[in-house]
Amino acid sequence: MKRMNRLARGRPKQARQAQKGLSAPVSEERELVIAAMGARGDSTAEGAEGVIYTPYALPGERVRARVVGGRAELLEVLDASPERQQAACRHFGRCGGCQLQHWQDAPYLDWKRAQVVDALNKRGLGGAIVEPTIAAWGQGRRRAAFHAARQNGQVRIGFIERGGAALTALTQCPVLAPPLEALALKLAPLAELALPARGEITLHCLLTDTGIDVAIKGAGRADLLQRSAWEALSAMAMKLDLGRLSIDGEPIVELKKPLLRMGKALVAPPPGAFLQPTALGEETLARLTLEALAGANRVIDLFSGIGTFALRIAQHAEVLAAESDAEMLIALKKAADGAGGALKDVTTLRRDLLRTPMSSLEMKKFDGAVIDPPRSGARLQAEQIARAPVRKLAYVSCDPASFARDVKVLVEHGFTLTKITPVDQFRWSPHVEVVGAMER
Repeated sequence: MKRMNRLARGRPKQARQAQKGLSAPVSEERELVIAAMGARGDSTAEGAEGVIYTPYALPGERVRARVVGGRAELLEVLDASPERQQAACRHFGRCGGCQLQHWQDAPYLDWKRAQVVDALNKRGLGGAIVEPTIAAWGQGRRRAAFHAARQNGQVRIGFIERGGAALTALTQCPVLAPPLEALALKLAPLAELALPARGEITLHCLLTDTGIDVAIKGAGRADLLQRSAWEALSAMAMKLDLGRLSIDGEPIVELKKPLLRMGKALVAPPPGAFLQPTALGEETLARLTLEALAGANRVIDLFSGIGTFALRIAQHAEVLAAESDAEMLIALKKAADGAGGALKDVTTLRRDLLRTPMSSLEMKKFDGAVIDPPRSGARLQAEQIARAPVRKLAYVSCDPASFARDVKVLVEHGFTLTKITPVDQFRWSPHVEVVGAMER
């Protein structure tokens, strides 16, 4: 398989246009009055040719910017908003991870709520009441993906810059949980052992209750299977005091089994398993989900992952957990079986719910459901839930637009939205999650 170097893939739009024989847009400096914040975290201003998007500006500001087509580069803030604040990170403006560090918390969280309100309005659900956004940042991100590549003969660890064409070497990251930030600054020697001669690797790091789990992806080196390479990697893992080190799904060393408490169960996540980014975020989403399902006796958990919701719901109800990833289901089942009788019956089903949704007939025995699909949502699955005898439903989403689309289907089949709560785990980013409690 041909190796792709993602750091070399990005090319300026002007270069692509030149290759196609098209003239590049004219660049000019202008004064702009910022009208609003766009859904992706770039501010918007009205130009003669339409909307102009400007990163790092705030609503109400007057700025000087270099404009090319519908995009602008901020040069100077002429009249600053009272909502502007000093960014917390020295990488702000280069790193692609945080776009909104310059915005105070209160208006920033209000804006995230507005994203959910707007999405619902577009689907004709404007009467729904949306709660204030919950800031679920806690102690910081416990899950992060760091990129590693060679630059000028040295191994650099960091995040991809805005635009996706370069790597910002990491010297701090205020959104990370402190143990994860401390480890990130020490990962270069480990990355050097796994890096191919050309290209990059990704180090997926997860802070668990028993230590940090590191899963390296993209190494693609046959020599890493040799005993000497394993010994070097194991020694480095011990030096860094990692809980576990894996390469492309294969555990190299496990000094301390990674464990996470979910309700009354302890889960051992497989390498690179999906997890909510903050511990407080997981607790918040789980609390809202349990509130939505109060009184349900048999619950189906769709897109269950390693059991974020299923293992907590099982304290009160029988649960069927459906998920496409076999390893995550195995981890969920082991955790349930190992809970010492503290949970009600938990069964699992491996299925790609996007391709083959659970049918309404298969859900005829369930009076409650929780669904936590990927960003694209799960309209086909929502249609089947709508036809099933489910009375209580928690819809957990990481995208307001797909959430509103799917909820519209459910409302049309008799469900009522009783509570909608935005939850912010990705601080200073445009991403927002939402939990919709529904019943009929």
